[in-house]
Amino acid sequence: MGKYKILVVTGDSLLAGSTNLVQLWLVGEHAEADLGKQLRPLRGRTELEIDVPLHLGRLLVVKLRKHKGLLDSDWFCKWITVQGPGIQGEAFFPCYSWVQGKETIYLPEGTALKVNDDTKNLFRKYREQELEDRRNVYRWGSWKEGLILPIAGSTERDLPRNQRFMEDKDLDFSLSLAKVLKDFAIKGTLDFVSRVQHLEDYQKVFPHSKTALAGRVRDSWKEDALFGYQFLNGANPMLLRRSKRLPARLVLPPGMEDLQTQLEKELKAGSLFEADFSLLDGVKPNVIIFKQQHVAAPLVMLKLQSDGRLLPMVIQLQPPRHGCPPPLLFLPSDPPMAWLLAKIWVRSSDFQVHQLQSHLLRGHLMAEVISVATMRSLPSLHPIYKLLAPHFRYTMEINTLARNNLVSEWGIFDLVVSTGSGGHVDILQRATACLTYRSFCPPDDLADRGLLDVKSSLYARDALRLWEIISRYVGRMVELFYKNDREVKEDPELQVWCREVTEIGLLGAQDRGFPLSLESRAQLCRFVTMCIFTCTGQHASTHLGQLDWYSWIPNGPCTMRKPPPTSKNVTEGDILDALPCLQQARMQITFTKFLGRHQPVMVALGQHKEEYFSDPGARAVLKQFQEELAVMDKEIEVRNASLDLPYEYLRPSMVENSVTI
Repeated sequence: MGKYKILVVTGDSLLAGSTNLVQLWLVGEHAEADLGKQLRPLRGRTELEIDVPLHLGRLLVVKLRKHKGLLDSDWFCKWITVQGPGIQGEAFFPCYSWVQGKETIYLPEGTALKVNDDTKNLFRKYREQELEDRRNVYRWGSWKEGLILPIAGSTERDLPRNQRFMEDKDLDFSLSLAKVLKDFAIKGTLDFVSRVQHLEDYQKVFPHSKTALAGRVRDSWKEDALFGYQFLNGANPMLLRRSKRLPARLVLPPGMEDLQTQLEKELKAGSLFEADFSLLDGVKPNVIIFKQQHVAAPLVMLKLQSDGRLLPMVIQLQPPRHGCPPPLLFLPSDPPMAWLLAKIWVRSSDFQVHQLQSHLLRGHLMAEVISVATMRSLPSLHPIYKLLAPHFRYTMEINTLARNNLVSEWGIFDLVVSTGSGGHVDILQRATACLTYRSFCPPDDLADRGLLDVKSSLYARDALRLWEIISRYVGRMVELFYKNDREVKEDPELQVWCREVTEIGLLGAQDRGFPLSLESRAQLCRFVTMCIFTCTGQHASTHLGQLDWYSWIPNGPCTMRKPPPTSKNVTEGDILDALPCLQQARMQITFTKFLGRHQPVMVALGQHKEEYFSDPGARAVLKQFQEELAVMDKEIEVRNASLDLPYEYLRPSMVENSVTI
């Protein structure tokens, strides 16, 4: 019995408050008090002081129910604190969700709690009810056969309200998209009558607000050193690997004994690398405005020099075919235009693999699987839910928008990309079958690809360091809540979550190394670190470079309008006939600018404002994580100042805390 002081905090956005009355209950260990409809949650903070004639004991839960008025307006509740009898300091009840309709919301006190820690079963019914409600709202859907599962829903309006953009994000997205489409409509009409007569004519669509690196790419894109550099530190650093043997598909015809000797010499020295685009072999190319487009599946062999430069040695544009002559091999010593066209074909192939496999599948879609599985399996009281929740912000909506506008029928891929109109789905299906657990863990992935000791791979250095920082953060959190391996094995909610990711969301990926259960703290740490890195660093490393590397069209053409060359008698006219027309080029630039622009509502890694943990120990661990990220950020800034080509895609202040664009 006594007086309780209640502080209710509403979200900051203009539409977060509500004029409807909200009924509150305080649920204690001994009794429940109905406080009535005394709260009208307008923006900002609302304080209430209420006498309660009951002995509640330890405060467990705050219940909310919004009642309908003349107008029914949703309310975004951030959190509630309560001070009163038997409470040391204040009890903290995190919410960070929309209160809609007449549903009753249960907010447990913010101390993280595993189900086995609740020995008196004080919270069992609340966490079971929460999961039952969530499974009804967060349902697995399907997009294309053979692809990892998305959330159910045809459009963003079908998504749970808590996964929709807030008004600042929605406004920025809508206005920015409207602006680029308006610019395209105005300028694009001239492209129908304009022709590209020289490579320099792509300057017509080159963005005025270019990045410094984009300008460097435009000026130096023909250089072999920049071509090789992109496999190490460009928009798609996920394909390059050190050669363990000469690839079987590399057929050297008579007269190329010197090349054979050079390749074997580099192989023996451990300096031979390869980028194999066999994923594209046999993919049906698009037809755009009644004109056939073309796709190749190149193989590039490169040598790593002592100065750190990675230089191409030979390019094979297509795999050998049974009963056909060996495919043509292109060399740096070939006529300049023939060698340049071969490199352009590689860059166009890299555009396809980057956008579909590295960026969309391994970044966006994988993050969605993790987020949906978490929402279905872990209640808000669970420490792993609290740890992961900030890394799911906006992912479900941005992915739904991508499925409906980028890779949908008549979407951007169908309109201007050589693998559109079905080829892109084929690539995604093939890439899905190749997803391995090791490839999502940089220490394993970089070891498997032979990049751990390549100092000029700034991606590898930064990915490894960022992984280690996230791993220490996760490890400290896990140690707070799991005292030994047995507690991990005996956490039923944790085991259901792991199985939901691997067996359901990833369509039974246990045969590719993904775990079906978590047996130790070390296993749990690795799995959770993989989840966070995928939603943050993995996506950033393949997203942030698009404006830099694709603004100059010849360096990353979205399509090729002529088949790969069958001779080395190549002119500039042949190259121009193969590259995208001006209208295709402008559309590529339009969406590269839109998707690659700085996000004004961006939240950097570890800088989320939501406080899911009330535990002082957990808050201290987050603070230590932020400090380690700040140190890494500063050291990258200092390093980049002395580099000819700065690498920033894994700089913590540039890495977004979730997949939002």
